[in-house]
Amino acid sequence: MSGTVDGKPRGGQADVAHCAARRYANGMETGIAGETVAGTEPDPGKRDMAAIRKLLGTSRMRVWLRRLIKAVCIAVLIPLVLTILYIPSFVHPVSTLMLKDLVTLTGYDRQWVALEDVAPVMRRSVIMSEDGQFCRHHGVDLGELRGEFKDLVAGKPVRGASTIPMQTVKNLYLWNGRSFLRKALELPLAVYFDLVVPKDRILEIYLNIAEWGPNIYGIEAAAQHYFGVSAKKLSARQAALLTVALPNPIARNPTKAKAGLRSLARIVERRASRAGAYVGCVQ
Repeated sequence: MSGTVDGKPRGGQADVAHCAARRYANGMETGIAGETVAGTEPDPGKRDMAAIRKLLGTSRMRVWLRRLIKAVCIAVLIPLVLTILYIPSFVHPVSTLMLKDLVTLTGYDRQWVALEDVAPVMRRSVIMSEDGQFCRHHGVDLGELRGEFKDLVAGKPVRGASTIPMQTVKNLYLWNGRSFLRKALELPLAVYFDLVVPKDRILEIYLNIAEWGPNIYGIEAAAQHYFGVSAKKLSARQAALLTVALPNPIARNPTKAKAGLRSLARIVERRASRAGAYVGCVQ
């Protein structure tokens, strides 16, 4: 039956009107949400393009991640392989600073010399000044390292705990300057270097790549440049002066040493004369 009851649609008409109102309201809500307008569906083509862009972005990230992993692996393998290649005495390694001088076309002076052709007093001076436990530790002096860490925590100036193997791998593979990253790389490399390379060969390499002034590398070039003699003929005093210049070779000139540097040289000279078993591994 049709008609109204108290002004309202009756029976089936009421249900139809109510459903139409709900459909209209739902269409408006979805339109506000940005999903559909008046019940329409999103464009399938746009959905597919968004999925493709997301997939391409993920693929590029994976490619770059793989490249990064490869680069890190190569960077790690280079010093590991080169260390083995540097064991034979006929191989004459160069430092990163020497490579920089070559790249910048400034050149350098370095004359390789065998360890037996370096004055014994020079060997003793360097060991007693730079790394007194050289013959006893395995690349890293844990006692000195603990002392430096305590000073760092206490806010005191750090003394420096670099051993000769640490300085050698830094010169061969890393860069100058203080940084936690470089030190973190230096420690395991020094342990590996000391494990693979004999002590006398480590000292020979170090003495031949150490910087002794602007574009001057190695003990032979330094001895001739500053004192006009070969490394084999250095006196105890000359050896001590060359040794104390090592921490800052650009600013310290062995032939123009000030009072403080001359005082340090006397201490090194005294220690070298009493080295004894401390240098037994390179006698």
